[in-house]
Amino acid sequence: MDQHDHTPESTPEVSASRRQLLATGLALGGSMAVSMPLWAQSGPIKIGHLTPMTGFLGALGEYAAQGIKMAADEINASGGVLGRQLEVLTEDSVNPQVAATKAQRMIERDQVAFLMGEISSASALTISQVAARNKKLFMSIGARSDVLRGKDCNRYTFHVDIPVTVMVNAVGQALLRDNMVRGKRIFSLTADYLFGHDLSKVARKFWANNGGTLVGDELVPTDATDFSPYLVKIRQARPDLIASNLAGNQVTNFVKQYAEFGLPYPVVGFNLNTADAWAAGEGNLGGIWPTVWHHELQTPGSKAFVANFTKRFNRVPENHAWIEYVSLRMLAQAINATKSVDTDKIIAYFESEAEFDILKGRKAYFRSWDHQLMQEAYPFTVKPKGTYKEKWDFLKFGEAVPAPNQPLDLLATTKEENTCKM
Repeated sequence: MDQHDHTPESTPEVSASRRQLLATGLALGGSMAVSMPLWAQSGPIKIGHLTPMTGFLGALGEYAAQGIKMAADEINASGGVLGRQLEVLTEDSVNPQVAATKAQRMIERDQVAFLMGEISSASALTISQVAARNKKLFMSIGARSDVLRGKDCNRYTFHVDIPVTVMVNAVGQALLRDNMVRGKRIFSLTADYLFGHDLSKVARKFWANNGGTLVGDELVPTDATDFSPYLVKIRQARPDLIASNLAGNQVTNFVKQYAEFGLPYPVVGFNLNTADAWAAGEGNLGGIWPTVWHHELQTPGSKAFVANFTKRFNRVPENHAWIEYVSLRMLAQAINATKSVDTDKIIAYFESEAEFDILKGRKAYFRSWDHQLMQEAYPFTVKPKGTYKEKWDFLKFGEAVPAPNQPLDLLATTKEENTCKM
């Protein structure tokens, strides 16, 4: 993880001296005025990167930090961007309040050109507000709440990960195919913060629209580790189906304890990162879940990324490593295309719906009106016991959705449904 740079180039005194010198050069109108902008822009392009490194999302944040660092190192090794090196300053976002404070400090003290990162939707919201106030681009990489792309959207924030609606619809297609909704009684557990509430709202709509009946929806604190009270309620309710709207290591703890309780009801989930699935352990996880990427994708780019990441970090990359990696590559493409680190020019490039190779079967693009990246997603289940060797190979991934002959925005909210107003 990169640490903050306290070299003389970044001190307030030197920054002030530069401004004074530039002003003097402009006033004199000589060659000094012409050469100064080039000299001033010869240093590294600084990027403020915030991601949870502790707490219930900490395991995912570790992958995120490794993914973006690997991308920066590869870009820098090939000459950087516009002849300049990328310098990624990574910090633990901790919680929404700390995330906002650190984002502001990165802009003011570290003079970052862009903000990137985050997994927590609550923290991503506060960072996006800081970005809007300071008119700085923020690539919200791992946050999934619909409201960030809806009523809380802003011109300066772009969203990379698949949102809640896509996750529910990706799993929902499989549930409808297998006749697991209509006439069924569903009991759900929901992470008690912005993301979980948003996920529960969309899931409730899905159940209602497709003939399912929600018989319980328990809010679970993000720091909960003992799920026995909720498992007792599930046993008493005797549902046909259990739906998880949990997040981070909540999912791991729940599925482990659910297996220990020996309850017979099938489990499905609308949110699960592969690192948390791996941590659940053999025999504990079942059901249908969504993901944005997985290490078994057979595209040349994805295979190369997996090989390089595994060689460097001695472990298979999780989806947050991949998404941070491709996000920095997308930003680098935008900087190269516009020959600029100006936020307005990067926004215009993203809004042009330029295409990006994100190591999947189809290229991706940002929708111009809500700044959501349109891309493929994947449902997954669990392989039968005895058919795999490594702990990270027990997941069985389905074909990409939408299908190759369908538009990428098929599972996303429509403009008419969305409340985003830039």
